[in-house]
Amino acid sequence: MLFLNFIQHFASVIKTIFSELPQLQKQLNNCQQDLKQAKNWHADLPVPLLDRCWLKLEVLKVAELLCRLPVDASAHAPELVRFQELRNQGHNPDLAERICWDEFTAEACHLALRRYWEAQETPKYLWNLDSYLNLLRRYRSNVEQGNLSMPLLILPRGSDRQLLQCHWL
Repeated sequence: MLFLNFIQHFASVIKTIFSELPQLQKQLNNCQQDLKQAKNWHADLPVPLLDRCWLKLEVLKVAELLCRLPVDASAHAPELVRFQELRNQGHNPDLAERICWDEFTAEACHLALRRYWEAQETPKYLWNLDSYLNLLRRYRSNVEQGNLSMPLLILPRGSDRQLLQCHWL
C-alpha cells in the first residue's frame, strides 16, 4: 500500500511538473490524444521519454524503443536459461553445469556467465529485456482493455548508475 501511495504521489508530481511547463504539457497532451484515437494496439503508439536533466520530452513510438534504448539481454543467454531449467527440474548445480558444458561447451558457458556478471557490475544499458517485455505487455493490455494509461520513461541523470524508470500516466 505504501508503495502504491508513493507511485501515485510521484505520478502527481510528474503531472505538476508538466502543467508548469507548457511545451512538455503540450507534447504529453498530444501523446494522450494519439492514445485516445488508437482503436487497437499497434507499434506506432506513443512512448514519452523524459530527459529530466534538460526537462525535454522526446516522443518515441513503441516500434522505436529498442533502437533508441537497447536492452541488456545477458540474463537470457541460452546457456544460462538451460542451466536454470535444469536446476528447476531438480538437478544439483554441478550436474546442471556438466550437462550445459556438454550441450554448449564449457567455454560458451563461461562466456555467457562472464557477460552476465559484467552487465551486472558495469551496466551498459538503461534497462533489461524483462523490463522491456513487461512494458510492452502492460501497455498492450491497457490499450486492449480501454485503459488510456501510457508509460512515461525517465532517463537517469548522467552520473547516476540508475536504470531507466517507467511511470504510468
